[in-house]
Amino acid sequence: MSLDALKALIPDYAKDVKLNIGNVLTTPGLTVQQIWGTALASAIAARNPKLLQTIAAAAAEAGLTPQAIAASKTAASIMAMNNVYYRFVHLSGQPDYGTMPARLRMNGLASHGVDKLDFELWCLAVSAINACGMCIESHEHEVLKNGATKEIVQNIVRIAAVIQAMAVTLESVEALGDAPAAA
Repeated sequence: MSLDALKALIPDYAKDVKLNIGNVLTTPGLTVQQIWGTALASAIAARNPKLLQTIAAAAAEAGLTPQAIAASKTAASIMAMNNVYYRFVHLSGQPDYGTMPARLRMNGLASHGVDKLDFELWCLAVSAINACGMCIESHEHEVLKNGATKEIVQNIVRIAAVIQAMAVTLESVEALGDAPAAA
């Protein structure tokens, strides 16, 4: 399914989401790899199969390399694990957990095969979707340290937010059967 066909499934009550997806996927100041790697990692985190398949196809068509696609998947996978663990550490109220070793393998954080800044941006986007404050803080620190501006951070999170909103809207359309009538 094309991105335009997917957007056609979005009902009028979510018109803003439909308009925003086109805007965030053409954000000036971000590279193609940053945009589409973020979109792909975010779609994985958002867990909507139709959206994920569409974004994956669009990312490949936009020129995201197989290596970047794999790294984006790595970012989403590792953050799925880390966001749960570190959100627990943060929210448990027991400071001892913060001093204990995680003892979770995270080799993909270092051996992903793409630019460190881009990978960290993808981790930040997924952490925003998964609402892990510790991971958001850690990855935001890394991207700023590696040359990103606050505007780049904001634009990455905007992509994640709109991808998540698309997933939620598509789920409600499917569950409630309120897709727009065919033109």
